[in-house]
Amino acid sequence: MKRLARIIAYLSLALALGAPGVASLAATLAPKSTASPNAVVPFGIGTLQAGMGEAVSGYLEVPAAAGDAGTRIPVSIIRGAKPGPVLVLIAGVHGYEYPGVTALQELRQSLAPASLTGTLVLVHIANPPSFYGRTIYTSPVDGKNLNRVFPGKAAGTLSERIAYVLTREVIERADYLIDLHAGDGNEALRPYVYMPVVGKPALDAASRGLALAFGLDHIVYDEAPLLPPEASLYTDQTALSRGIPAITTETGQMGLNSREWVDLAVNGIHNVLRHLHMVAGAERPNTAVVWLTGYEVVPSPAQGIFRAAVRDGYAIAANGVLGVLVNPFGETLTEIRSPFAGVVNYVVGTPPVNAGDPVAMVSRLKTD
Repeated sequence: MKRLARIIAYLSLALALGAPGVASLAATLAPKSTASPNAVVPFGIGTLQAGMGEAVSGYLEVPAAAGDAGTRIPVSIIRGAKPGPVLVLIAGVHGYEYPGVTALQELRQSLAPASLTGTLVLVHIANPPSFYGRTIYTSPVDGKNLNRVFPGKAAGTLSERIAYVLTREVIERADYLIDLHAGDGNEALRPYVYMPVVGKPALDAASRGLALAFGLDHIVYDEAPLLPPEASLYTDQTALSRGIPAITTETGQMGLNSREWVDLAVNGIHNVLRHLHMVAGAERPNTAVVWLTGYEVVPSPAQGIFRAAVRDGYAIAANGVLGVLVNPFGETLTEIRSPFAGVVNYVVGTPPVNAGDPVAMVSRLKTD
């Protein structure tokens, strides 16, 4: 009876106030929704919008500017039937590194939104000018390495504008991020993960979880200071500087797109999804990891023709010969040696090098 009297009083007041009062009363008496706001608000990247249980694909537009025509970045959103974390997967930051690109294509075609908890954002080809131009490391448009210009500039060169769009539209939306790389067109590479260690315990622990879940048997303990958000340079550091756990993976070599390299990326992604409880099934932890640290990229001292003397994944002694630099006539210019004893992560497997170009990456075995 008390509730009936209260309703009659509200009705009298609403009639006195007119239509707005009736609308207000209806809102007051309506049962409160128990649904998560994430369940009713579409998840958007650029102009793409995905509701719960939906998958959409389209393009992020990087507008034209003086000197270039801009570009379009292909992106997919796979939004699960249940709320959960946002995992961003980025492929093709370096355009000649293909296994991650193929892995994300396969994921887009095979993963049903109904089987997913949370949201996947797939950046299929982050650097279209380099991808379609078949260039290693740098863009054919502005000569810049996309993985050195984050967080980018709204009015910068094309690579800087790509980085700006990816930062604002994609990376800042993530709860977790994986940057999918492989051995570039000149790199004979033993697959491994860069696991950033930035001195923030919670962030480092979450990144470690991603690295172990991805399942590669070599993990580089990448100790480096956390870069400021406005000068993050690298894809993973752009996430980390914003409090987002991130890793970088390397799953192929010499620009190849062989099934074995693609499968490393595909299997790694699926195990990360299990690790984050975004798909059903138990995580399959890797229990046989070779931990590496203190890596160094060894540059060529001059222009010439490089002849590798080691292979990827091999051990090398301190001052051991990584390769020989010769001139166009085959005459030896110099031997290039390892700065310390360790493991060869990659070595350049094609002949031409310029002064300052990398010829190898060597890491120390981590013993503690």
